[in-house]
Amino acid sequence: MNMLLWAAAGTGFTFLMTSLGAATVLLFRKQMSDQIQRAFLGFAAGVMIAASVWSLLIPAIEQAEEQGKIGWIPAAGGFLLGVGFLMLLDLVLPHLHPGSADPEGPPIALKRSTLMVLAVTLHNIPEGMAVGLSFALAAQGNPDSPALTAALALALGIGIQNFPEGAAVSLPLRQEGMDARRAFLCGSLSGIVEPIFGILTVLMAGIILPVMPWLLAFAAGAMMYVVVEELIPEAHLGEHSHPGTLGVMAGFLVMMVLDVALG
Repeated sequence: MNMLLWAAAGTGFTFLMTSLGAATVLLFRKQMSDQIQRAFLGFAAGVMIAASVWSLLIPAIEQAEEQGKIGWIPAAGGFLLGVGFLMLLDLVLPHLHPGSADPEGPPIALKRSTLMVLAVTLHNIPEGMAVGLSFALAAQGNPDSPALTAALALALGIGIQNFPEGAAVSLPLRQEGMDARRAFLCGSLSGIVEPIFGILTVLMAGIILPVMPWLLAFAAGAMMYVVVEELIPEAHLGEHSHPGTLGVMAGFLVMMVLDVALG
């Protein structure tokens, strides 16, 4: 129960950061400049790459070896399953990425605003799973274990990158003519899946302990799919790609330092 509360607090923090980012629509009506948006997208990509390695894949390998198994097998297998899961969601769920004119997924009669929120919501699922699984892993040890500190570092890193993500949803919706309060609500709710999926994974942790290495790697694969499929390409659109590149490096560095220093 204690770790469930910690997981609720961790994923609640990431959701709060999304909401705070979405709240910028109440203060500013203008869209973020292209260079700033690319830098933020790159930063999110860097955070997720580092989190996938230090917070998910390495713990997956270590836990598998503690169970007497070959470490790389669940790490590689779970990673591939995570990639496949996100590819499937991309195919079956209609969504529209910010700044894009053409929706992805099956054709459906939904508003652009709805499709845009669906896109970000889809990508927040693996983030919620990653934070929840990290706290589920920490729940297996004592409250002073390094795993708990690593889970807190992951929640902090994901929360930091969620702030610009919330703004990247609400500001374009406002530009399309949506009321500011409604745009804030849509941007905020795009992050609600993080506490939902995070808490669900902790609730299931007692049942799924033997396959925890697979699930940790699954979350890593899902996050890396988002990075390679969406974040890095969008961070390098246009003529000047340096803001996106530097954003990736900064995000990776921040998440690596948080994970190693706090872990």
